[in-house]
Amino acid sequence: MSAGIYKFDASGKILGRLATEVAIILRGKNQAKFLPYKLSNNKVVVFNIAKLTVTGKKLEDKRYIRHSGYLGGIRSIRFKDLFKKNPNEVFKKAVYRMLPKNKLRDKMIKNLKLYAGEIKE
Repeated sequence: MSAGIYKFDASGKILGRLATEVAIILRGKNQAKFLPYKLSNNKVVVFNIAKLTVTGKKLEDKRYIRHSGYLGGIRSIRFKDLFKKNPNEVFKKAVYRMLPKNKLRDKMIKNLKLYAGEIKE
């Protein structure tokens, strides 16, 4: 498959809609030669992630939950707090969870580069 570098400016865009677009490109579904069992060579660069918008009450209500596997090992962080701390992590989680749950997912997410602000070229 031919390699492509796609750049997205996230300022003013909605988180979920942009994440869907990026997930489709990372998977390679935008090309005629798409094969679900092959890794696409597409690279995606997203900048200005700190300027993303979210709809509804997600900023206040959404939580990211994880569990260590031990008793009482549940940990959660609010969307607002994680977005303030690291907006790149919020976007990466959104894209990662939209990719198919198989052996290629970890390889696909490596083709995603994220920048909270402008990129200098």
